[in-house]
Amino acid sequence: MTANELRRKFIDWFVKNYDHKEIPGASVIPENDPTVLFTTAGMHPLVPFLLGEKHPAGTRLVNFQRCIRTQDIDNVGNRTHLTFFEMLGNWSLGDYFKKEAIEMSYKFLTSQPSEGGLGIDKNRLSVSCFAGDNDAPRDDEAGDLWESFGFKRHKDGEELSGGKIYFYSKKENWWGPAGKTGPCGPDTEIYYITDKEKCPECDKNGISCDCHKCVEIWNNVFMQYNKKEDGSFEELAQKNVDTGMGLERTLFLLNGLSSNYESDLFMPIVSEIRLVGDYELNEENIRNERIIADHLRTATFILGDELGIPPSNTDQGYILRRLIRRAICAGLKLGIESDFCRKISGIIVKEYGEVYRTLMDKQGFIFAEMAGEEEKFRRTLVKGLDVLKKTISKNIGKEGQSVLEVFGDDFVFDMFQTFGFPFEMTIEELKNAGYLKSLDEEEKVLCKFNEYFEKHQELSRAGAEHKFAGGLADHSEIVTRYHTATHLLHKALISVLGSHVAQKGSNLTADRLRFDFSHPSPMTPEEIKEVERIVNEQINLGLDVDFVEMSLDKAKSCGAIGLFENKYGESVKVYKIGGELDCFSMEICGGPHVKNTKELGEFKIVKEQSSSSGVRRIKATLS
Repeated sequence: MTANELRRKFIDWFVKNYDHKEIPGASVIPENDPTVLFTTAGMHPLVPFLLGEKHPAGTRLVNFQRCIRTQDIDNVGNRTHLTFFEMLGNWSLGDYFKKEAIEMSYKFLTSQPSEGGLGIDKNRLSVSCFAGDNDAPRDDEAGDLWESFGFKRHKDGEELSGGKIYFYSKKENWWGPAGKTGPCGPDTEIYYITDKEKCPECDKNGISCDCHKCVEIWNNVFMQYNKKEDGSFEELAQKNVDTGMGLERTLFLLNGLSSNYESDLFMPIVSEIRLVGDYELNEENIRNERIIADHLRTATFILGDELGIPPSNTDQGYILRRLIRRAICAGLKLGIESDFCRKISGIIVKEYGEVYRTLMDKQGFIFAEMAGEEEKFRRTLVKGLDVLKKTISKNIGKEGQSVLEVFGDDFVFDMFQTFGFPFEMTIEELKNAGYLKSLDEEEKVLCKFNEYFEKHQELSRAGAEHKFAGGLADHSEIVTRYHTATHLLHKALISVLGSHVAQKGSNLTADRLRFDFSHPSPMTPEEIKEVERIVNEQINLGLDVDFVEMSLDKAKSCGAIGLFENKYGESVKVYKIGGELDCFSMEICGGPHVKNTKELGEFKIVKEQSSSSGVRRIKATLS
């Protein structure tokens, strides 16, 4: 089965059998949600609708969504972990709940291909449910439903086998909100039992064992609760279902492959890496080629996104830079010393361009940024190597002393932080110079490196948590005000600067709004003052804010700004600020808004600056 066949089979199952409406996937860079850097799950773009906003396509939805998760980046290289992946998902927005969701997923997996299913043997499957804690009770309802399909509850001491129900803690069977607050709840996960040999811990750990004898392929999340700012949970008035099936994992399991990297999604990429590298296929080299394939695929999708951004030292741009540089370092370990990132990204655009047209539309940008970042990093590596060799040469004759005594506790980490020099490359140069003659000493250096690296991560996390406090997902009053203000700002910018202005992203906190827009040059003081005047004029007029639902084509013909329109499908919400005679702004949008512009207060632009090439950034406050 190919990836295209699996995507279509999944969509058709829910559209034809259960009256779902197919909706497009969203950007991998979240709109108006500063609590996360990337779209981490299929439910992420739908948070407003999970919290009660009415979706134009109805209450039963299905799609496939691009996702990026980087918390497990160090695990990439094994057979299952990816930073970029596609999630096939179906949703119930206050419609069906546990019984129907479990039945839909189970029947899709086990029904014969002639009936539209995947034809998986039930004995290949086992499931897990939430064991309960102080926040929520044990999910016996889900357990009972699985029993109705012939699954049996696992008992202590029983060997790992198919057709069993396991109960696990919140760590395994609870889906938290996309940000710090929002919809969440228990889940039930479906695992595929592979032919891999059991490890010694399998019978004790069950299907969640880290050895990946069993691979999770489907997750049914039951959104029963809303996590509040104070960390407590409240019952949701609208209970939802959010499910997800990993495209890549399911594909390699259905085809009897041993890893994600052997399916039609990856083999063209891997084949090109092998042509460029010409290396021996041993375990370590295969791990490095997987890192290259995964990281450059993710980087290509970030660059080729509707809101694609270049590499930088902050936020999404920092993650993008790190992915490209890790791929280059993996290439060096394979003996690839020439530039290759641009070539590999070309294969990725070719393979995915039919499904994701933005990759084709933005291929010039993708290739230029990929090549530019590789050239820049290789220069940095050369400079770092020069610094490293000079530092080593200054200490000739001290080879009998420990590395930490000669170079200092933070030397290896400083090479990494300042020059992007990988730990392994620094260690190799030190060994070549006569240092690190024992594994014990190498372990001490690694421990110090990890110590400094963890401190660096803690500072970064603390800064991110401070920077991204709050967010649209919690629908707080102040963030709702800022969200509405972006509509006024967008229209005012078009009025002052011209029709070429288009929103390129926004970031809303309880303290300010940040709005990125296309414009080739810095705004003059007079232009800034005029935009500010226009926005405040609309606020003082006390214009009503309301929405109407209409087809996408009609919205465009009415002059509505088609911002992020791919999220909503053929039927969209168009928010109007002002009545029929005094309408100031019409914008396609799905988030929360105030009822009248007078609720906004005084609007003040505090900064106008460059965001990236051809994109300007405004920061503004309301008081």
